[in-house]
Amino acid sequence: MTGEVDMATADTMLATALREPARQVTLDLRAVTFFDSAAIHAVVRLAKRFPGTLTVLPSRQVARVLEISGLGDQDWFRPA
Repeated sequence: MTGEVDMATADTMLATALREPARQVTLDLRAVTFFDSAAIHAVVRLAKRFPGTLTVLPSRQVARVLEISGLGDQDWFRPA
């Protein structure tokens, strides 16, 4: 993903991640510049769908939002 992930694009991010059958998902958000509560919700849904097999690679902005929201200690959260 690149740019903004917000209420207008979070569902697209989720649908894209779920498009193909997978046992493991890596969500590369290193080029994301804005991340809102709809994006957080989409990531949490992915974490529930892929327990123990989701990896989220956040940008600095995404990492800050996830840490502030209390999700910084999740096993899927892999800040650089």
